Amino acid sequence: MPLSHMVLLSGRSIRLTQLRMSSTYGMMLEGYPCKDINDLKVGWLQGQAERAFPSTPVHLVPPSREYPDETAGAFGPVEVLPAVACVGVFNSAAVDPAMDGSTLVVAWFQPTPEVPAGEDADLALRGIRWEELAQDYEF
Repeated sequence: MPLSHMVLLSGRSIRLTQLRMSSTYGMMLEGYPCKDINDLKVGWLQGQAERAFPSTPVHLVPPSREYPDETAGAFGPVEVLPAVACVGVFNSAAVDPAMDGSTLVVAWFQPTPEVPAGEDADLALRGIRWEELAQDYEF
């Protein structure tokens, strides 16, 4: 049973079958979020997804970045990613009708620890180009 259903902007229906969430800055003990730190966090999330699912294509949804403080510290201006880092496994009907289904691992950041579903899911997440990114499979 899927955790949720979504309809992509393309009209394709997809099912979320596995979801891993973590705090974006949960392990940050000192310093402050800045571009260099955030670039590392984004790369780490994509790498984590690729290592966890080595035989499935991984797509990273580029995260939004906010700049709440105009002053720059030693590492440049404060730059903040959404609070929750996510890796999800999505399934759908096959792209090639001769196959049984298609799958894609997606890494993204979101502001709250909620399961993305329906039209409430972030537009960037719903904008995934499934036909270009997903991999078909057979049972």
